[in-house]
Amino acid sequence: MQSLLLPITLQSLSIATWMVLGFIGALFVGSIVLPGLDRRGYALPNGDTKTYKLTGMTLFFLTHIAVGIATFGFGISLTPILQHFWSLFIVANVVAVIWSLAIYAYGKRRGPVLKSPVGHDLRWPGWVKDLWFGNELNPTWLGVDLKMFMYVPSLIGVYLIVLAFPYAQYNRHGFITPQMWCFVGFWFAYLFTLYAKEENLLSMWDVMSENFGFMLVWGDLVYLPFLYALPGFWIVDETTPFTALQCMALMVFYLFGLILHREPNWQKHRFKSDPQVRIWGKPARTIGGKLLISGWWGIGRKLNYTGEIIIYLAFALCAGISHWQPFLLPLSLFLLLTQRAARDDKKCREKYGPLWTKYCRVAKFRMFPFIY
Repeated sequence: MQSLLLPITLQSLSIATWMVLGFIGALFVGSIVLPGLDRRGYALPNGDTKTYKLTGMTLFFLTHIAVGIATFGFGISLTPILQHFWSLFIVANVVAVIWSLAIYAYGKRRGPVLKSPVGHDLRWPGWVKDLWFGNELNPTWLGVDLKMFMYVPSLIGVYLIVLAFPYAQYNRHGFITPQMWCFVGFWFAYLFTLYAKEENLLSMWDVMSENFGFMLVWGDLVYLPFLYALPGFWIVDETTPFTALQCMALMVFYLFGLILHREPNWQKHRFKSDPQVRIWGKPARTIGGKLLISGWWGIGRKLNYTGEIIIYLAFALCAGISHWQPFLLPLSLFLLLTQRAARDDKKCREKYGPLWTKYCRVAKFRMFPFIY
């Protein structure tokens, strides 16, 4: 791993700065000028709704075209993304800080600003809470909702880092292992299924209820792309190929996690769009007409989180079991999502009261049967 990474120098930082700013800038311009799907979001805290232009699939598709032309048309390798990894990490942190300060200043403008009460119970100075959580729910620049846009450089960014690993493995060893193909294929399936139903993002807690500040900006620009790609560094030099049986077992494990992560979200979205929808071949059942108890939601309260942890465990297993470092990825997701599940449970208990108590009697666990 170490020999793959170049030292941090002024030249490396300069290259990384152009890479990060050019990448984000191109995606932002693309979000403005490229075609997308217009979708109305869910009710905001003030009862209003907002229309979003969703261009994720368009940009994801064009990314593949751009990488293909660069590779096969001009012989350009993606390996430099990995070589400048630490410089890119530093630049991304700086951009996250500057972006957060700009959003904070923008939120101080005159006129009404829609703001969520998230974090109001913390005894922090007001300006600290506004910087950390954000002082506006839906900041929009040039018609682009920044919160939804930030998913684009975040997810396509980690995908480009992941795509760089087979380039590096081929350059170093002259071949690409089956586990590397699994790693890239798993990420492609993860993002394709996300962008195929991108409107599901509009029902996420952070989109609907959290202000947009440093916490989300840093998570999108730094935490996700740089941590989530971590297993690839150990897959590059794992030259003993997985057997066909190992690959098949890993693919089945991943597919189970992907279904468990995606399908509950799809079921919830279909129910919110049409309460008369059929789930698993039967009319959707609810408690009080509000809480879905059909499909996965009648089994566990946050099985979509469980599926996501399985997905990232599959990513780590692509590196084998000889190294512990790749497993920091699913461990971090486990800690993050169990804590988030507890917060979600508290929020729903306050919102739905006795209905939530009845729901918990049906879906008896949050994420793991008989454990949590």
